[in-house]
This record gives sequence, C-alpha cells and structure tokens, in this order.
Amino acid sequence: MDLEEQARAMTPEAALAELAAGNQRFSEGHPDYGLQTAHRVELASVQYPFAVILGCSDSRVPVETVFDRPAGDLFVIRVAGNFIDDYGLASLEYGVAVLGARLVYVLGHSSCGALTAAVQFLEEGVRAPGTIQYLVDRLTPIARATRREVGWVDAAVRHNVCETVAEILSSSSIVAEAVAAKKLKVVGGTYDLASGRVERLAG
Repeated sequence: MDLEEQARAMTPEAALAELAAGNQRFSEGHPDYGLQTAHRVELASVQYPFAVILGCSDSRVPVETVFDRPAGDLFVIRVAGNFIDDYGLASLEYGVAVLGARLVYVLGHSSCGALTAAVQFLEEGVRAPGTIQYLVDRLTPIARATRREVGWVDAAVRHNVCETVAEILSSSSIVAEAVAAKKLKVVGGTYDLASGRVERLAG
C-alpha cells in the first residue's frame, strides 16, 4: 500500500497502538527510526499523519522521538502547558478534517514549567515577565483546582490533560462528529521525563 492507503486504512485503535508501541521502543532504548532521507523525499509533496499530538513546547519532550515515529506520521501542535486555544483548535481540526488523522493525543509531561509557574503564582503571587504571564493566567485555574493534592505540580499536569481532552471534545463539532462515527479517538496522557514512558490518562 502507498502512504495514503496506509493512512486511510488505519483505525483509531491501531493509531493508539502504534504510539504505545513506539513509546515502548523509545523508553527501552531501541528505537526503529533514524536516518530518513528516502522517506523525506517521499513526503515532499504529501502528508498523511495518523495522529494529531497536542504537546508542550518543552525541549525535553521531542514528540516524534518519544513515540518513535518517522516524519509524516504525526501532526504536532505545541504550546507551553499543552492547552487548547482557538488557533490550536483550528490546527487540530485541520489535522482531523483535511489530513484524516485517526487519533488526537493530548500529551503533558512531568515537572512542566508552565504549570510550575502557575503553582508558584498561586503560592507567592509573583507575576512572570512580559507576555509569559498570559500562559500563567491560562493555567492558574488548573493549578487552583489541584492545590490540595499531593505532588501539586504533577497533579496539575494530569488534571490539565484531562480538562484539555474534555475541552476539545466539547469545543469542536468536527472532532465530536468524527468520534461519534468511530473514525477518531481523543485521548490524553503524560510523559515522564526520567523514565521516558507515556502513561495514558484519559479517553
């Protein structure tokens, strides 16, 4: 099968299984994908990603590496704190409606700096410099909702993933219709910086 046939034949469940298997290979130290010159040429005029990933901008979470996937498999949206806004939702809907992705995966990670800043803002009231405070303000309700939990930052990370999954499902008719038709799954999980493992939390 060619790239388009492979992409169109994939189910949401198969897409999720591919990511889980790739993360296992990565975390165990034997990834499949390295030099991809021939594949890059093949992708020069087309793309058929099977999953949309909404991830954090953190440099320690390179999404294709974490899931051991080659170029062309993942349509990645990144913002510090991995939350959804209008522009991120538009990008996500493009991945689903135009590119035909079968899976949306919201990926948080341990020790997230954006959520740490929101926690510190609630604890100490110190504002972040410049427009960085916009991120803190957006994530402060998440931090407030988890302030009594053990391991406040990581509790906020998990809560943020689950809330973002719910927000995507409630905000996008494109996503909701694809899910109802069983053409798409929306899930969430967290990446552990130390172990390299992704734990599924939602969906």
